[in-house]
Amino acid sequence: MLRPVDAARPRSKMLKTIVLTASLGYLAVVGAVALLQRRLLYIPSNLAFQGQRLARWEVNGEAWGVRRVVEQPSAVWLVLHGNAGQAAQRDYMLDILPSDACVYVLEYPGFGSRAGAPSRVSIDAAASAAYRLLGELHPGAPRCVLGESLGSGPAALLAREPSPPSAIVLATPYDRLDDVAADAFPWLPARWILRDDWDNGAALASYSGALLILAAEHDRVIANRHARSLAARVPHAELRMLPGGHNDWSRHVAGPLAPHSQR
Repeated sequence: MLRPVDAARPRSKMLKTIVLTASLGYLAVVGAVALLQRRLLYIPSNLAFQGQRLARWEVNGEAWGVRRVVEQPSAVWLVLHGNAGQAAQRDYMLDILPSDACVYVLEYPGFGSRAGAPSRVSIDAAASAAYRLLGELHPGAPRCVLGESLGSGPAALLAREPSPPSAIVLATPYDRLDDVAADAFPWLPARWILRDDWDNGAALASYSGALLILAAEHDRVIANRHARSLAARVPHAELRMLPGGHNDWSRHVAGPLAPHSQR
């Protein structure tokens, strides 16, 4: 007959085995997410260009995105889109930007027909190169930037350019991307394993130009509290709440967005 102490040993051993198995399984999941995180973060499409309202934008034979060019533009807008799809799917930007402005929608590396692979480094480099090129192509015209969702990260960083944008519009943005990752994966140490993090508040800390933040009231992708947090970190920012969700914010913009004078 087993004594009470002897009877407890198999149960203790089984419990340790269960804990060890669960721990190893959790670590395996964390490792898999860490390795595949860019596939989760960047969801490009590579559809053939069909050329509706936006024309191809190529530089030295390389696809840089799509554009609408006008003569004597009132301003030049660089648009940095979200984490899914491709630049050619952003012709709705023409409905919310001034009709007398040039509009360039940047394609990220690995998206559409642009070569390369998406990462924070490659996207930031592409955004900076495009912004500087537009200054050369349209000297004297105010340069403005619109960053949508994930694109709010590289858009905010352009505030640190030697000649920063006259105006920046951030649509359904975040304050820090690692906070959004923590929302999406609360059961993972997302802040520790995220490699491509953008801190928009830090990027905009010294920016004195016009800054408009557009948040969606029913955003279930990036909760609007992240936009509110960003606005709180940049005192002169204008925060505008729009009806709808993450992907239909542009339908609720009243009138064309126009750059404002620097503050």
